[in-house]
Amino acid sequence: MTAHTSATTLLRQSGLRITAHRRAVLEWLVDHPHATADQVHAGVHERLGSISKQAVYDVLTNCVDAQLVRQIKPAGHPARFERRAGDNHHHMICRDCGRIDDVDCVANGQPCLEPSQNHGFELDEAEVVFWGRCPDCHGNPPHS
Repeated sequence: MTAHTSATTLLRQSGLRITAHRRAVLEWLVDHPHATADQVHAGVHERLGSISKQAVYDVLTNCVDAQLVRQIKPAGHPARFERRAGDNHHHMICRDCGRIDDVDCVANGQPCLEPSQNHGFELDEAEVVFWGRCPDCHGNPPHS
């Protein structure tokens, strides 16, 4: 699945009902990766008109459950949503402005990192978040 696969195709392949709300959320996320639920609501509301925040939360939950959307929860930030799901990529997050960029994993397998002990777990994923300051913030004093 790529971020540009049509919403209708993704919904059909996942077995989810094709609705205007689901299509609008998936289509909006293509151009707005790492969006909060509030940002998704505002963008979809602008596109469709009337849609409740609860409807957006329901669509996001359904799409995360169907692995059409990935939810990331960076510490100290609201949950973010992106269409890039099902691969083994990581994120860089700016401590100042909150900008989030995707980072491809350098290893091909999943998980791309192995802990020193697995405590009997069968591991299938490693989530890595790199924190720092983005190029826009790097040359400016940190926000207080």
